Amino acid sequence: MKEQIVYEDNHLLVVNKKVGQLVQGDKTGDESLLESIKNYIKIRDAKPGNVFLGLVHRIDRPTSGLVIYAKTSKALSRLTQMVKNREVKKTYWAVVGKELIPQSQRLVHYLKKNEKNNKAIVFPKVTEGAKEAILTYNIIKTLDNYLLLEIDLETGRHHQIRAQLSKTGIPIKGDLKYGSPRSNPDGGINLHARKLEFIHPVTKENIEIIAPVPQNDAIWRACEE
Repeated sequence: MKEQIVYEDNHLLVVNKKVGQLVQGDKTGDESLLESIKNYIKIRDAKPGNVFLGLVHRIDRPTSGLVIYAKTSKALSRLTQMVKNREVKKTYWAVVGKELIPQSQRLVHYLKKNEKNNKAIVFPKVTEGAKEAILTYNIIKTLDNYLLLEIDLETGRHHQIRAQLSKTGIPIKGDLKYGSPRSNPDGGINLHARKLEFIHPVTKENIEIIAPVPQNDAIWRACEE
């Protein structure tokens, strides 16, 4: 756990999540990062009582990268509000197939969550029950068979990046659910929450955190070189 913590102070803790880890408990019953971190802090700091830890935002289980947890209720309520107000800037990296696409593009779609198959349905125009989803991507690296996109999110919808890129004809590498032809050996997808920028909810400092990519994936390593 120690190696996954990329930032910590008295108010918050930021973790570089591995592919396959749950950010919080779900119906699978698998141990979540929330529980693992609580246990780690309890032992490390020799805390006799319960450890307070609140999840500020989520990323999908097959995704890697930065997740914020709050260590106090004050930090949790402020950070949750900041995420709602889009005051936390999130930058993602995604590996997609080598297609002829514009160097940079702002994508605007409308997404509706299908609860049955836990998938986002994408509509090109305003549709009842669908929420507006906006992102901008830039191609920042070209590999032999893949492109590395840097993505800035304007909205935070369920499976937004995965669904919007798939609709654009460039599903994320390994993402079978959204049209990738092959899965990755680790069962994950090449989507990484790379960077977070925000004003600290208590100290008011400007915080910028960058997460290294998964080192067990040769394509990710090539992206970072």
